[in-house]
Amino acid sequence: MPRLSTIRTIRINRSQKIAAAVLVATGSVTALAATGASGDARPAAAHSSIDVKPVAAAGIPATGIQAAKDAAIKEAVIKDAAAKKTTAAKTEAKKTAVLKAHTSEQAANRSTDRKAAAPTQYKNNLDGWIRESLDIMKAKGIPGSYEGLHRNIMRESSGNPHAVNDWDINARNGVPSKGLLQVIQPTFDAYHVSGTPKKLTDPVANITAAANYAADRYGSIDNVDSAY
Repeated sequence: MPRLSTIRTIRINRSQKIAAAVLVATGSVTALAATGASGDARPAAAHSSIDVKPVAAAGIPATGIQAAKDAAIKEAVIKDAAAKKTTAAKTEAKKTAVLKAHTSEQAANRSTDRKAAAPTQYKNNLDGWIRESLDIMKAKGIPGSYEGLHRNIMRESSGNPHAVNDWDINARNGVPSKGLLQVIQPTFDAYHVSGTPKKLTDPVANITAAANYAADRYGSIDNVDSAY
């Protein structure tokens, strides 16, 4: 039968083993050394040689935890790279849009400039002559409307720029009325509008000179309803 001291030693050793298991599970080697010092005659250095291994957390092996951390870091890096790539793409798209808008604006301005520089093309007929005359009259500050010009032209010459009156008093005096608005030469010379041909029977020159004369005498060609 073993002695009491031997039994006591065995119990203490079992307690130490239980404490060691608990302390290893918590990673506390220092506490294990302290426990051993109180119940074992062996030096504390003998306890420090215990091999402490990482313990699983919540049932997950230590290697699994590290792998999860590595995966999380890798995923964060991938997301950051993707976010930077998206931001760069948006910035590039914005630059492209601004450049495209600027280019379109420049093209539009060039197109506008070309249109502004190109002279207006008028038809070589009564409508074209009236419209060209109206633009010149507007630039020179001479009043008159399309309706007023057209109405008087049709009454005076029926729209014939070469019409000549050879029977009225002016004709008998040697200065017959000519052209769309039947203007005599002295009146044409006095009221000729600069920028138009100095030819009495030229359609535009005839219209603008007659409109200039009518504006001076009647206020506007629109106010003329008979021989003037």
